Amino acid sequence: MITTSSGPSRVWIALLLGAGCTDPGTGSETAAETSGGSTVIGTSGDPITTTATPTDTGEPVTSGEPSTGEPGTSTGEHTGPVEPEAYEKWLKVEIPGTVCGNGSQYKFFINYKKDAKDVMVMLEPGGACWDYPSCSGQSPLSAAHLDGVPDDLMTPNGPSANISPLIRRDLGAPTADFNLVFVPYCTGDVHTGNNVITYEDPEGKGEPITFQHAGHANVLAITEYLAEQFPAIDRLFVTGCSAGGAGSLINYYFFRSKLAPTRGYMMDDSGPIFPSTGKSAPLHAEIRKSWNVDSIFSELPKEYPIADDFGVLNTHLADMFPEDRLSTIFFQRDFNYSRYSYERFYPEANTKEDIMSYWASDTKLLTSLYETRDNLGYYLPYWRAFNDSHCVSIGAYLDTDIEELDMNLRDYVDELFDDNAPMGRYMESPQVGEDE
Repeated sequence: MITTSSGPSRVWIALLLGAGCTDPGTGSETAAETSGGSTVIGTSGDPITTTATPTDTGEPVTSGEPSTGEPGTSTGEHTGPVEPEAYEKWLKVEIPGTVCGNGSQYKFFINYKKDAKDVMVMLEPGGACWDYPSCSGQSPLSAAHLDGVPDDLMTPNGPSANISPLIRRDLGAPTADFNLVFVPYCTGDVHTGNNVITYEDPEGKGEPITFQHAGHANVLAITEYLAEQFPAIDRLFVTGCSAGGAGSLINYYFFRSKLAPTRGYMMDDSGPIFPSTGKSAPLHAEIRKSWNVDSIFSELPKEYPIADDFGVLNTHLADMFPEDRLSTIFFQRDFNYSRYSYERFYPEANTKEDIMSYWASDTKLLTSLYETRDNLGYYLPYWRAFNDSHCVSIGAYLDTDIEELDMNLRDYVDELFDDNAPMGRYMESPQVGEDE
């Protein structure tokens, strides 16, 4: 989840981001702390009552005759590309049968570029939920859009319209002339869940809530829709930060295989899926239980099983799509994702340096894994004051430099799209005294 630090960096990001998100350390909210997402969050307790066996929300349903409106809305069935209502404007799409956690209609947004053959899919960040307090919004460790996705999310001054330079057409990003797809996050499951569950108030005061962790079914429905709208894609780029970062990695197979682009690219920002052989093992066990991710992994080709080690998903994707360029980026001193990854599972980790030592250990496992495949790369700057070093690609490229290499995130993304360049693996040396 996105939180902010004081100082000048807070000013520029406040101009870009709108809706509030909770700080895991204080529980406070500010207008600058929007759409934050910690990929995988520990739990303070198990769900108490399950209303149904883990289940998909249903068969993906495609839709879409564009209609007038602000922003435009697509509804209804179609069987081929439909001329968009407008170009270079965010248009809302609602697919019948897709839902948010509270059962409200799910929606996503497309910004078309006339004659473009390239598509970027960006998955929104926004925390996670796993029990009554977090899924009812009573806990500081909660999730985005528990009341559903707002219609104004991607209007010019909407909460997420300027969340990243990669989703803007005015900042010279390599994606500026792509068709842009923004996938909101309202299911509390890093776009990945496959479970409908009833949570009861452990204090016996509130009414039980039935929560639909329907991220996976929503993604499948979106892929169906996009496959009709974009039947001949040249370059497909799947990305997102935090919850959206983990979602980009976990869902890459489903976007890539359904949309069948000529070339594929992925950038998981601050949502790494570390090898389960390391310190992330308890976290992965919680994810498996809460959101039924085993049912999703079972949909991968049978020659790429995922059993005890979630980290193999990284190399599985590299082997499934050997010509694609797949990357992960995060700060080595990310004190947001790391806290969610270890604090609730390791009571003895009660200082920042304890947490950072676990993060460094898992990072070493992941970089070693990435070095076994030519098409896996990483960009790991050391630290920045903003947002506890969480999410590299949000807001702007400010303070994403690896000074000793004279490059920043903009340079790395440009290189990611250079099919003639080897996949870069960049890790900044420790900057003594910087994170103090």
